[in-house]
Amino acid sequence: MKVPLQSVYNWYRGLIRNPKYRWWVILGTLLYFVSPIDIVPDILPIVGQIDDVFLLTLLMTEVSGLVIEGFKARRGVEAQAANTAEDSTSSSDTIDVDAVSVK
Repeated sequence: MKVPLQSVYNWYRGLIRNPKYRWWVILGTLLYFVSPIDIVPDILPIVGQIDDVFLLTLLMTEVSGLVIEGFKARRGVEAQAANTAEDSTSSSDTIDVDAVSVK
């Protein structure tokens, strides 16, 4: 059975876009790094490190994606709070005050 590489890639991208599965990918990657079982043994030069580099790249991509999403969510909450405060001060309840100099 031949599976096209593009379909595997599409399946993978759909998998990690779901926040529930993103945590499983991160957890699985971390477990792979600490487990003694390796897909390609590191004894083989270059080839043994390719799977580790791939999974390290996957881990860094997922963690940085979570950090960026958290930053954007926090920034969105702050911006929404600022807009709410701005809306409350710029409404029709604004009081005009005349400045008077005091000597």
